[in-house]
Amino acid sequence: MTPYDGIPVIDTHIGFREAGYDEYAFITRQTKDRESRDEYSMPAQYMFTGVPADLSTDDPISVTLHEMDRHGIEIGMVSMAKESGQRAVRMFPDRFVPQGSAVDPNDIMGTLNRMTREYEEFGIVSVSSFAAGTFPQVALNAPQMYPIYAKCVELDIPIFACAGIAGPRLKSAVQHVELIDDVMFDFPDLVFVTRHGCEPWQDLAVKLMLKWPNLYYSTSAFAPKHYPKAIVDYANTRGADKIIYAGYFPAGLTLDRIFTDMPHVPFKDEVWPKFLHENARKVLKLKG
Repeated sequence: MTPYDGIPVIDTHIGFREAGYDEYAFITRQTKDRESRDEYSMPAQYMFTGVPADLSTDDPISVTLHEMDRHGIEIGMVSMAKESGQRAVRMFPDRFVPQGSAVDPNDIMGTLNRMTREYEEFGIVSVSSFAAGTFPQVALNAPQMYPIYAKCVELDIPIFACAGIAGPRLKSAVQHVELIDDVMFDFPDLVFVTRHGCEPWQDLAVKLMLKWPNLYYSTSAFAPKHYPKAIVDYANTRGADKIIYAGYFPAGLTLDRIFTDMPHVPFKDEVWPKFLHENARKVLKLKG
């Protein structure tokens, strides 16, 4: 028995291991240390143990679906940047929902055109941002990001954005959590969901979530045993509607690791359904 038995799960950060696709090339072209460039299979490997390896790439959709079924994941949000993601939402629209390709504020018009195209073709329910991975780097509150935020508001979709110290050995100032305050002030209708922890500014993230109604936090790239205490405490008090489950399979964590840890997270009983699926349904506007 677990505290969340019978509760469906929506994973807002899941994907596929696709043959011949170097999903980290945009990071390693910026890193300067030897391990990141020449030794690691993923640029933040020093942070993770048990990175999923030796996954079959013959049918990546079936591999991910199998793992989802084993762990009660009803729906996964997947990127349209990969062919496998596009194929998955077409073949299994009841299991996968489409997230737009990561935004590139160094190509504003290209990004806006791609957002429109993916919205019309796939019905994307969100887009993603990795400020530290942009090249050259563009901060979360930089002018280049503002047309992208405006487009999100126009399409009525949220942006999931990495915030806090970047895992890869890149400069992280462009992801400082305090920058989100500017964004929410200028775009009060924008739904903004943080990714990858907000550390070491998780207390500031809580303060900003209290301040801004449309600011949320997702738990991507963190094994549940490492969820920041400030986030767990916030979910158990005033923030039950603000914290959203996200995994990191197959990029850095196995679902076995995540769901072995999960029962030990000290959420209150009433928080689990909100955390595991209700908040995601609301933010992504999915039918219940």
